[in-house]
Amino acid sequence: MDKPKTLQEAITYFSDPQRCFDYALKLRFPDGSVTCPRCGKAKHSFIKTRRIWFCYDCKKQFSLKVGTIFEDSPLGLDKWMTAFWLLANCKNGISSYELGRALGIHQNSAWFMLQRIRLVMQDSFFGSKLGGDEGAEVEVDETFIGGKARNMHLSERKRRITGTGVKDKTAVMGILERGGKVRTSVVPNRRRKALQDEVRKHVTAGSALYSDALLSYNGLASEYAHKVVDHAVRYVDGRVHTNGLENFWSLLKRGISGTYVSVEPFHLHRYLDEQTFRYNNRKDMNDGQRFELAMSQVFGKRLTYSQLTGKTDSPRHETTGTGQAKQIPF
Repeated sequence: MDKPKTLQEAITYFSDPQRCFDYALKLRFPDGSVTCPRCGKAKHSFIKTRRIWFCYDCKKQFSLKVGTIFEDSPLGLDKWMTAFWLLANCKNGISSYELGRALGIHQNSAWFMLQRIRLVMQDSFFGSKLGGDEGAEVEVDETFIGGKARNMHLSERKRRITGTGVKDKTAVMGILERGGKVRTSVVPNRRRKALQDEVRKHVTAGSALYSDALLSYNGLASEYAHKVVDHAVRYVDGRVHTNGLENFWSLLKRGISGTYVSVEPFHLHRYLDEQTFRYNNRKDMNDGQRFELAMSQVFGKRLTYSQLTGKTDSPRHETTGTGQAKQIPF
C-alpha cells in the first residue's frame, strides 16, 4: 500500500501489525542494518514469532521500542501511530480524554502518551540562529499563559489566584523569522535580562528585529536593526509589526483554552513544543509527511512517568539535565 495521506488511510494502513512493524523498522534502520541499542553491535538473531532480536554480544533481547519514546509501553504501535497522527495534524491539539476514547485506553495512559509525543516534537535547534540572511526580518514578542479567574471553580480560584494582573500567570516568549520558523520558550519574567538573553541566543546579530514598545527591549539597537511599534498608537507601521507572533499566540491559546482547558506551568513547555511543531511544518507538507517527520524523531529519547510527574527517584533512571531520562545500565 502507498503511504497514508489521510487519517482514514492511516488507520487502515497501521491496522496490520506486520505493516506497522515494517514501517517502524524502516524508519529506525533505513539501511536495513539492525544494531543492538544497548551495545551497538550487529551480531544477533531475530525471533520472528515475537518480533524481537537477541544480541549475541550483550546477551539481551531488544525490540523496536527499546531506545525510543515507546520503551516500556505495553501499547501496540498501531495505537501509538494513531496518536502521533492526531497530535501532529489536529490544529488545536487533542485532549487526553478524547484520545483515550478514540483508542479505547484509560485517560491517564492517553495523557502519558501525549506528553511523550510532545517531547518528540521538541526542536533542539542545533545551535542555529534565526535571521542572518539578507533581508531577513525577525519578530519578538511575549505573552502570559494562565487561567481566567471568572472561569474557575471557587476552590480552584483560591488555589491558583493569589494576586492581580499577571502575578499568577506564566510568561512565554516567541521569536519568529518571517517566512521561516518560530521558537518559543518559557521565561521567568519580562525583565530586560531574561528577554534580551533569549534574543541574543536565537537571533543573528545585525538582523532586522521588530518588537512592541516594551522597555525591556531597549538597548538591542546596538546589536540589531531594532525597530519598535507602539501598540498604544498603532499595530502596524509599514514593515514594523508583530502580527505574525500574534497569530501564533492566538493558535496557542485557542488550543490551551478550548482543547486542554487547564495546563500546569510545570508542563507548559511541552504544549509550546507541540504548537511550535505544527506551526513550523504547516506549509508544503501534507498530513502524512508531517506524521512521518514526527515519527522519525522518536529514537534516542525517553520520558518516564516518574519524570513527568516530578518524581525522579526511580532506581532505574536519572535525569540528564535536558528534560530527558538517562537509563542506568543494568
